[in-house]
Amino acid sequence: MLIAKLTTKINIFLSSLSDKIEDELEMTTVCHRPEGLEQLEAQTNFTKRELQVLYRGFKNECPSGVVNEETFKQIYAQFFPHGDASMYAHYLFNAFDTAQNGSVKFEDFVMALSILLRGTVHEKLRWTFNLYDINKDGYINKEEMMDIVKAIYDMMGKYTYPVLKEDAPRQHVEVFFQKMDKNKDGVVTLDEFIESCQEVSICINMQLAKCLLS
Repeated sequence: MLIAKLTTKINIFLSSLSDKIEDELEMTTVCHRPEGLEQLEAQTNFTKRELQVLYRGFKNECPSGVVNEETFKQIYAQFFPHGDASMYAHYLFNAFDTAQNGSVKFEDFVMALSILLRGTVHEKLRWTFNLYDINKDGYINKEEMMDIVKAIYDMMGKYTYPVLKEDAPRQHVEVFFQKMDKNKDGVVTLDEFIESCQEVSICINMQLAKCLLS
């Protein structure tokens, strides 16, 4: 449940973008084709036409061809008007910025979008792990997870129901590590993260099957 709550916030943002792509596909034909389109089509789960629409929208928002962090925060904040999404958008931007140079190119954007919207379960989990691994050392520690959880609560805003207690972030982090930190060494590895998420998914599927059969 915790992982679902944490990742839902990304999916809201990206699903909205996906809907816009579908709307654009119905209304218009895009003539402009960015350089390297065939290569991107081979590397992602998007069709050539979808890539053309994405590229046009990307260029309309960012004529320079790159998105800086401030612009990214402004776009992301529109989806969470009742909260402060700036910190979570900062972490999300860093996950998109694979070169860690302070800007996101169209290639960076579409590769991440492809994974999050149409990737395999393993691909999505790897990407999510990278998001939570703030210092990119290959592990998620409690401080990093606390920063992520606090950023999510800030983003959800004062209209969260039920009202959260002050120690709720720390409690959620403790639950996260109880489930994820298999060898109890104080950090969560990628393998532990994927294994734990799959266990949660199996339990949910078993509960659904039990309900259907009962």
